[in-house]
Order: sequence, then C-alpha cells, then structure tokens
Amino acid sequence: MSDPLTALILLGLLLGLLALGTWVALALMMTAFVAITFFANPDAGLVMATTIWGHSHSWALAALPLFILMGEVLLRSRLSQDMFSGLAPWLGRAPGRLLHVNVIGCAIFAAVSGSSAATAATVGKMSVPELSSRGYPERLVLGTLAGSATLGLLIPPSIILIVYGVATEQSIARLFVAGILPGLMLVGLFAGYVAVRAWLDPDLIPPAPPREPLMARLRASRRLIPVILLIGGVIGSIYTGVASPTDAAALGVVLSLILATLSGGFGRAEFMAALMGATRTSCMIAFILIGAAFLSISMGFTGLPRNLAAWIGEFGLSPYALLAVLTVFFVVLGCFLDGISVVVLTTSIILPMVQAVGIDPLWFGIYLVIVVEMSQITPPVGFNLFVIQGLTGVNILRVARAALPFFLLLLLGLALITIFPGIVTALPSAMG
Repeated sequence: MSDPLTALILLGLLLGLLALGTWVALALMMTAFVAITFFANPDAGLVMATTIWGHSHSWALAALPLFILMGEVLLRSRLSQDMFSGLAPWLGRAPGRLLHVNVIGCAIFAAVSGSSAATAATVGKMSVPELSSRGYPERLVLGTLAGSATLGLLIPPSIILIVYGVATEQSIARLFVAGILPGLMLVGLFAGYVAVRAWLDPDLIPPAPPREPLMARLRASRRLIPVILLIGGVIGSIYTGVASPTDAAALGVVLSLILATLSGGFGRAEFMAALMGATRTSCMIAFILIGAAFLSISMGFTGLPRNLAAWIGEFGLSPYALLAVLTVFFVVLGCFLDGISVVVLTTSIILPMVQAVGIDPLWFGIYLVIVVEMSQITPPVGFNLFVIQGLTGVNILRVARAALPFFLLLLLGLALITIFPGIVTALPSAMG
C-alpha cells in the first residue's frame, strides 16, 4: 500500500474517532494501535506499555502542572481588579485610552498564566463591564480582549510551548526565551491598531478623563509591582540559567500563593479550587501527550513520516511555500481542535518535512504557536470566542467579527517572523 494512501486511511480513522466524540487521547492511542498492528511488525501492546511508561515520568513535563497551578492561583486572586485599577490611570490619555488595558492586561496575565482561555476569562471579567459602562464601542472592547488573550499561548511561561518542547525534544528554556520578542511584537501591533483606530475615528473613543497627579497614579499601581516582580523572577531565572523551567515553576507557585494571600480574598476554598483545576487540566494534557507519544512511536515504526517528507520533498516546495501550505492547514485544523491537540497531533508527521527544507525546529515552534493563536479566534471552535461569549452573552459570530482585525494582525506577525527570523532566534542565541 502506498504511503499517501496509508496516511489517508489513518487520518480518516483519527478524524472519524474525533467526530464520534472520542477523547483526543483515546483517539490518538487507537489510531496508533491500528497503525502499528496493520502497517508495521512490532508487538503493539508492548510498544504501547513501554511508551506510556517512558513518557509518564519526564522531568521536563514537571513544569507543566506547576505553571498551570500558578495561573489557577492568580486567576482566583484579586489580580484582575488590581490590574485594571493599576493600569487605568496611566492609559487614560493614550490614543485609544482604556482599550489598552485589555492589550497590556492580557500581556501581563499571559506571563503568569500560560493559558489563552484563562487570560480571556480573568481580564475580561473586570475590563468588559468597566469599558462598556464608560461608553467604549463593543466591537473594539471584544476584539482587543479576544485578540490579546491569545498572547497567553506565546508569552512565557506558555503551556503550549512546554507541550511542543516535550513532543519534539526541544529545550523548553530556549522556547520560552524565543517567545519573548514575538510576544512583545504582537503587543505592539495590537496597541498600534487601537491607536490608529482612535486617530482615524476620534468619536469612537470616550473623552479623556482629568489627568491624575503622578503620586496618585503611583499609588494606584503599587499592587502591580509584586506581579511584575513575579514575572521578572520566573522568566529572568530561566533566561540567566539560574533555574530550569521546572525550578522556576516551583518558585512561581510559592510566590503566587504568597501574592494571592497578601492581596486578600484567597483562602482555603480558593486554594482547593485552584488545586483541583490545575489537576484536571494537567491530567488532560498529560493523557493527550501520552497518546501523541504512542502515535509518534507508531508512525516511526511504519516509516510514514520519513516517507511522506520525502514524497513532499519531490514537489520541490520552497520553505516559504511549505509554510504557506502549513499555515492554511493549521488554521483549518484549529477550527475544529484546541491548540494543544493540534500540536500533539501534527508534530510527529510535520517536523520531518520542516527539517527537510532547513527550517529551525525552535523557530517553527514559535511559528506554530502563533498559527494556533489565530485558530483561537476562528469559529467554530475558537476557544477564546466561547470564553468571551460566556462572559458577555454576545452572539459568537459578533465576537468573531470583532476579533477579525486581530486575526489579520496575527497573520502580519507571522509574516514578520518569517521575513525576519531573528525576532525569534536572537534571544535564544544570546543564551548560548
């Protein structure tokens, strides 16, 4: 049987299982079992057992539940209230005014949560009612929140970068550092769009509030200082090599607990809710990763990824042409699956093709995360769209229309890192 036909059979089986509502992890395992049973020679049960055991005690994976717990703790603290009251006095007179609270607030929370959905929920819970009551247009309020919340996938500590690093055996520390400049670039693009809209149509934005004295603004911002120090400590310790991502995650959990307790409103009930939330999310991701690992091993035994990479290589696609095709493929796939599933489903097959045309796997990880960010605000399964619909009650298609400019800005960001790959590789290269 030809390799393209084999690939189509296995892909059809996987999509069929997913369409029936099978858990992603089970769908991956069942597809892997069929692949290794019918298209390879090894004992499928033995391979599955050794793969599950071998991938269930990865030290690199230990950072995952810790960063998730850190985000869950801060999600249940007073961070969103403190963020709005701390940022608003500084942004009230900027072009676009308090809409920048969504952009910068999401960037800050992204750096402590690692989750796009948690970022949208936490920042939106406070900013949407505040901005709506002050007369800001609904489309820009929802659009800035939906677009900026995607930064939770890119700005370290990013959960999806940990998943990519484990799945592809890339350095998680280097991936985290590689995400810093692209994340800041996207913050600049989003803030720039808001400013341009405000300049082009000043009537969209409510009038500027009276200027507050410097000391009043500093007092309002004092609660943000511990969060900024937490972000700087976690990312700085990784960048300087003082701590591994797992060590930094453990430190982040301790500091976030202290911060949440001191800010008030965080007691035993909130701690237990954060612990259970982190446990559920971590188990789900770990289960998917184990299924993806078994599928990856099975694909290796069948020789399918290598042969498909060679087959695609016969078309003579340039790196840019391959990236263009993959961008469309990932965005379409992201319309039906969450970001983590997209990453674990595709890396074992896509990575050999990417490496065959000379694309750096580290750079490709950031590219992949930005494409997955785009899918977070693409219907019908854009997770950020569902979160914002749940927060506001606004029809999901209206939310999607509001997010469209930010989808295009993410596409622009993708083009920029493709034309100027140093945006991704400069800081990891400086690490040595």
